[in-house]
Amino acid sequence: MDAALVLSLADRVAALATRSGMHPAARTIGARADEWARVRGLVTGAPDSSPLGRARFDRLAGRIFPQAPADRVELFTRWLIWAYALDDAIDDTSVGGSATAVHGLYADLLGALRRGHAKPEARPLEVALAELWRETVPGTDPQWRRRFLRHMEEHRAGCAEEAVDRRTGRMPTLEEFPGLRRRAAAPFLFDLAEPVLGVALDAGLAVTPSWKALVESTADMITWVNDVISYPKETRPGAPPPVGNYVAVIGEVYRLEPAEAARRVVDLIALRAPRVRGAARALAAELDRLQIAPQGRRDAAAIVRTLLAAPRAHLDWLTETGRYALPAAGSPVVPVHRQAAGLRSHLDDTVTGLR
Repeated sequence: MDAALVLSLADRVAALATRSGMHPAARTIGARADEWARVRGLVTGAPDSSPLGRARFDRLAGRIFPQAPADRVELFTRWLIWAYALDDAIDDTSVGGSATAVHGLYADLLGALRRGHAKPEARPLEVALAELWRETVPGTDPQWRRRFLRHMEEHRAGCAEEAVDRRTGRMPTLEEFPGLRRRAAAPFLFDLAEPVLGVALDAGLAVTPSWKALVESTADMITWVNDVISYPKETRPGAPPPVGNYVAVIGEVYRLEPAEAARRVVDLIALRAPRVRGAARALAAELDRLQIAPQGRRDAAAIVRTLLAAPRAHLDWLTETGRYALPAAGSPVVPVHRQAAGLRSHLDDTVTGLR
């Protein structure tokens, strides 16, 4: 799928108009994270021999958190590697066609978190997860840990649902798809903004409709863009049915060719963007209603700032990563887009309202 299609969003959506920044230590972070992945057995063989090895997750982490402490950005990079390795372990193997196998894999992973360590002779995914958890939880509170584990359970359920659809060849309906896509797209990754930034989200704010709308709409923008770019990889010869891809779902429902279905998805992304902005603005009233103290407001503002910037950061990463390039395809070309006047003031105004 032509990357220019999703990059056209930069001219249609104000919040996507300005290219994201990059953490100054991204190169060092990437080298350290790649070595960690090789030592842990998540990436095997030559670095460029697999989609996971070509992914350059340091670029994504460095764009989402351009000013966070380097060790925290490296931790997030390793979480990204782990989450995508889990995705590959499900989607690219027989596990992806069996809900029972998905639940079995996840039982081992969640067991490692509850024990605090992996079992003897555990698979690399389990060993790496136990290590990540030990490095992440210090400084977090019980409500954050419960929320993170709940989102892992949601991911487990979403992957199991996809496995059933993949085995039966059933495409989700248009009504079902957005919720299923969010569940299957590692929703726990959003929770990592707190330990990376060294902040804590107020427990009351986390359950408000405005916060839910902000996170869900942000996830929609990110995953739907990803679906457009990943469609050729997911529909290559021999691949399982792409039941978790919005382009495939819309193409099936409306009997459209892939190019037209992809354009429909891009249109939906542009329509979703105002919901993100509206949810962020609505949070100011929630902060007042909940009587959140100044530190809690600053913490919320830091997370909101990250969420608002994440879709453009992900869009820029898609032009840099080799994860979705087919073997005969070249690397994406990064076009230069104009800076959008007023975007920075819009973000500042939104976040200022949370202080």
